[in-house]
Amino acid sequence: MSSEARGRNALVIGASGIIGGNLCERLLTDGWTVHALSRHPERAPKGTMPHRADLNDRAGVFAALATVPVSCLFYASWTPAATEEECCEINARQLSNVLDGAAAAGLVLEHVALVTGVKHYLGPFKDFGRYLPETPFAEDTPRLPLPNFYYAQEDILFASASRDGFGWSVHRPNAIVGFSVGALMNQGVTLACYAAICRETGRPFAFTGIPMQWNMLTEVSDARLVARQIAWAATAPAARNQAYNCGNGDIFRWRAMWKVIAAHFGIAVPEYDGRQQSLQELMADAGPIWRQMAAKYDLAEPDLSRLATWWHTDADFGRQVECISDMSRSRNAGFLDYQNSTDTFLDLFRRLEAERIIPSFDS
Repeated sequence: MSSEARGRNALVIGASGIIGGNLCERLLTDGWTVHALSRHPERAPKGTMPHRADLNDRAGVFAALATVPVSCLFYASWTPAATEEECCEINARQLSNVLDGAAAAGLVLEHVALVTGVKHYLGPFKDFGRYLPETPFAEDTPRLPLPNFYYAQEDILFASASRDGFGWSVHRPNAIVGFSVGALMNQGVTLACYAAICRETGRPFAFTGIPMQWNMLTEVSDARLVARQIAWAATAPAARNQAYNCGNGDIFRWRAMWKVIAAHFGIAVPEYDGRQQSLQELMADAGPIWRQMAAKYDLAEPDLSRLATWWHTDADFGRQVECISDMSRSRNAGFLDYQNSTDTFLDLFRRLEAERIIPSFDS
């Protein structure tokens, strides 16, 4: 982070999530004052300044923002819904509440960052495979002719930027791997819980996705790398008013990475038979098992539902399209960071063990 950025005030929306939490840690390390706005701000990383508000409560958001003197706003929150149309309405409205609240409070924002993802190119979960865009994904790929709450959020961002004069950036990570508790989409922690349960119960650590996912090249996005890109874009003049993909910068095949994960947990990899299974169904009885493990190993979180998002990993492992992002735009603008994906998983597992989120079987 440049020296002129030190001491700036940041507001992170979604500070207890996988991206928001890692972003808070990055900004704090870089010398920012970090405000966290959420329904549960106490779950944000230590060192943040908590502000409680429900994004659906427009008056409450306005009141909270009236007390937060910030120059940069980082939005990393989303709310699921039964249909994509509902998702568009809810998430666009919540972002509007925040940006309108900032304007009403008289905040002079220099930059607003919005975190979305590769569903910008793939469409909502229910439409995966309906359109097969060319890879690697490029940021100027036309929008799909489908409802997508990412598009709705972007339109709110662009209109507010035009009205209020702030710079913006949009960040589109792939499947996110990183430390968090209570995140809605968390592939890395989900796989850690799956492997730990298999280790504890003797169940096979089977890959549950389709053959294409087992064999094709893929990428993930380390939450720490995404946080670094967001922080960079907030202060780099060349980054202003652009959307950026954010993959790790390397690629791998699950048939190789699965062995890396299994080796960390000391479990065998059964032969993949090409059959797709549902983690959500396989782990239907995992809640009581986890509570027993939490008592046995003195784990910090006995509620497995706050750790594992089986449905989301099922969606990732069921994608029939190769998901690799073109990183040229941010590299050309000066963001050259890279993250080894093997280290992404292993660093996460070690931190989960150190913070007693999963058992450390070697201890």
